[in-house]
Amino acid sequence: MTSLRTTMLSSSFSLALLAAGTAEAQELRFMCYGDGNECEVSQDILARFEAENPDIKVIVDKVPYQAILETLPVQLAAGEGPDLARVTDLGGLSEYYLDISPHVDAAYWEDNFGETLRWYRKGADDAGIYGMMTQLTITGPYINKTLFDQAGVDVPGDDADWDAWAAAAKQVAEATQTPFPMAMDRSGHRIAGPAISMGAQIFGDDGMPALVDDGFSAMIEKFVGWNQDGTMAIDVWGGQGGASYQDAAQEFVNGQLVYYFSGSWQVGRFDDAIGDAFDWQVVGSPCGAGGCTGMPGGAGMVGFNQTDHPEAVAKVMDWFAREDNHAELISRTKNVPAHAGLAASGLDYPDVSEQAAAALGGWAQQVSKLSPVAFAYQGYPGNRAMFNATVNRVTQAIVGELSVEDALARISADVEEAVAEAAK
Repeated sequence: MTSLRTTMLSSSFSLALLAAGTAEAQELRFMCYGDGNECEVSQDILARFEAENPDIKVIVDKVPYQAILETLPVQLAAGEGPDLARVTDLGGLSEYYLDISPHVDAAYWEDNFGETLRWYRKGADDAGIYGMMTQLTITGPYINKTLFDQAGVDVPGDDADWDAWAAAAKQVAEATQTPFPMAMDRSGHRIAGPAISMGAQIFGDDGMPALVDDGFSAMIEKFVGWNQDGTMAIDVWGGQGGASYQDAAQEFVNGQLVYYFSGSWQVGRFDDAIGDAFDWQVVGSPCGAGGCTGMPGGAGMVGFNQTDHPEAVAKVMDWFAREDNHAELISRTKNVPAHAGLAASGLDYPDVSEQAAAALGGWAQQVSKLSPVAFAYQGYPGNRAMFNATVNRVTQAIVGELSVEDALARISADVEEAVAEAAK
């Protein structure tokens, strides 16, 4: 009995110590949404983190994307937000972000995430480190390569401009009796890259929005004309009202479209939906006076300044930023790396077709071509109003409600009004 009692007391004492140790562990909550398997892959990577950091426990709360858009801002405003989250409104939530720069190797972060770090900052004078892109998206074109081959038309080179691509797409469509030579997603974000390639500066010398300039006007004039003469699939833009979004992915999947300007997030969809029906590939954005740029975007991991454990939050984010862990996160979620080192060295993507792997590699090659103007536009907190004004007024020009000149004037007035409203 004495031996049994001693054993029971010893076991109870051990359990008490274990409970005390567990109670002392810092518990973090990570609000995560996923386009695919992002939260599950993050959980796997966090399992290794917790094994190396037993004093930190990270609970992944997977939520719908709508919760990130609507619920998270309300929680943060009430001081009841999570410790970390995966967000897309990078600049819009900046007042709540935790600056992790005192706790990480800032030089490593600047070297590898440089341009995208600006998207999380409160202004030009802010040098803090607040977030890390877990999914970099890039806008740009896909082509139906099989149609080019059937038509016997050479694919334009890397330095081809918009006119060269439009001519080639029309030639292919005519030769193969394909309904639509070109299409672009109905989105102010989508048309921004082409405008910047044409020389648009988006902002004035004072850093304030100045959307309509010679480069922007030149792209809008071309785009409206192409919609009206059948070069562009007019229903994508002309069939919608207001600022509503519309893509042309299904037309591309169905082989009805030669050239489709969309973005990197379509790779998984095309890989699944097209299969071996035809060959498709990523081609670089058309070039102009402003370069050959698309628009960057995506989702990022951030910490919040309301946390009780800032060093632990920084340690988690730094773990995901480490090159080997970041490579796993990006490759397993089939995304484009914002990490400069990985973009330069390339990534292996498991469980994708050869065609999709080539497309993901093609998108990674576009990272270095992104214009600083595009990065600045993506990081501007008021860009949503600018995107919406563009979609609304350009559509009115396409359907004949406004002339191009009047549409451009209305865009300028809309943006000025939005800036004035935001300043109140």
